[in-house]
Order: sequence, then C-alpha cells, then structure tokens
Amino acid sequence: MGNPQGERRPEEQRLGPVLRRRGQVQHSTTDQRLLDSVGPTEWVHTDPWRVMRIQSEFVEGFGTLAELPRAISVFGSARTTRDSAEYEAGVRLGRGLAEAGFAVITGGGPGAMEAANRGACEAGGISVGLGIELPFEQGLNPYVDIGLNFRYFFVRKMMFVKYARGFVVLPGGLGTLDELFEALTLVQTQKVTRFPIVLFGTKYWQGLVSWLGDTLIAEGKAAAHDMELFHITDEVEEAVALVSEETGV
Repeated sequence: MGNPQGERRPEEQRLGPVLRRRGQVQHSTTDQRLLDSVGPTEWVHTDPWRVMRIQSEFVEGFGTLAELPRAISVFGSARTTRDSAEYEAGVRLGRGLAEAGFAVITGGGPGAMEAANRGACEAGGISVGLGIELPFEQGLNPYVDIGLNFRYFFVRKMMFVKYARGFVVLPGGLGTLDELFEALTLVQTQKVTRFPIVLFGTKYWQGLVSWLGDTLIAEGKAAAHDMELFHITDEVEEAVALVSEETGV
C-alpha cells in the first residue's frame, strides 16, 4: 500500500466521499491535517468538529459492512505487477477463499489487493475494498463489488479487523507490515480470539520470521509461544484450509 515520494500528483483525488479533479486536488490529506498541529491552541477550534467526521466514518463503515458474511482480509503490496507470480497467487487465493464461502476484504488498491479482489469477483464471491485517502490517489480497483473510501487510517483498520475472521498476508511493504503486526498484537493480547493469521510466501517472509525467533524472542522481548500466532505457507489450498479450520468453517 502507498506510493513512493516524488511521484506526480494525480488529476483525480477522492477525499472520503468527495471527488476533486485537476486544480482542486489538495496537497494534504485529512490524516495529515489531523496529526499536524499548526499551533498550541489550534486543536480547540478544529478537533471537536473532527470528532463528528470521524464518527460519520465509523457509522458509514458499520452500516455498509454489518451484513457481510464471514470474511477474510487479504493484504499485500500495491506494487505487485500483474505479470508476476505473486499477482497470480493473489488471484488464486481470492478465488479459493470465495469458493470456501468467504467474502474477501482488501485495501481496494492495485497490485496484490487487486489480485485477491479479482479472484473473489471472478469466482462469484463478495469482493470488498476499503480504500484510504492518500497524497497520491490510487482509487479502488475494478474488481471491488462493495467499496468504501476512508479519510482516517485508524477507522479503516478497525473495519479490517471487525469484519474479518482472519488475515492472509501476501508479500508487501510498510502498510502490509503495519496491518500484520497490529493483528498479531490483538491476538497476542487476546483482544480478538479465533483469528488465524497466514503469511503467504515462505521465501519472502522467512527473514522476518527468523528475526522474530533469533532476536525478538531470544532477547526476551516476546514469548516463544508467540511464534504460534501465525502460519506460513506457499500453497493457496493450505492457506484457505488454515483459515477455514481455525474459524470453524
């Protein structure tokens, strides 16, 4: 998820429900304006009103997603190319999850997210995209059946967890790692239960897994049994079986 700095700004920008084009494209995002304080008293005049906007995003998200069937959130890089093995695996994964009776939720962008949405859509399943307002707009991919665009990352992240019964994590970057470690923390602290987390792509994830064991756990920063919080596989069928088994499907 995300775009490298320095890219040309788009001709079209979606800010929550608002569409801006050409000269009306803004140079900052809602999250940026929330987190960047102009001065010591600026919050007195603006933050109380922001609460209403934040509330509206929660209400819209809950209202739209409340009737979803059981779902799995799939994460991965927006930079995954359509001619790559990772993209093809994402399509097969989305298809396999849909055929197992799951709705598929992604960040709604291109790359690995598009691949999973595509697989679910082409299999006749429910394909969901939860987009985010970014400085360099990506937009929702064409395989999304139900789409929401959020202004705030923390609202969007709540939706990923609340309406999914597990995560499958394809190779990805900082955004993917953010979602992965948030999920691991929620399971570790028992904020969510019966929540399988599957890392797809042994070669890609092995360095991270080794660091968790050889450094994090070896130095006492986490417990050995925390390595049981996730699974790692190269097989689509195994990934689908793991989330199905642990969610009682």
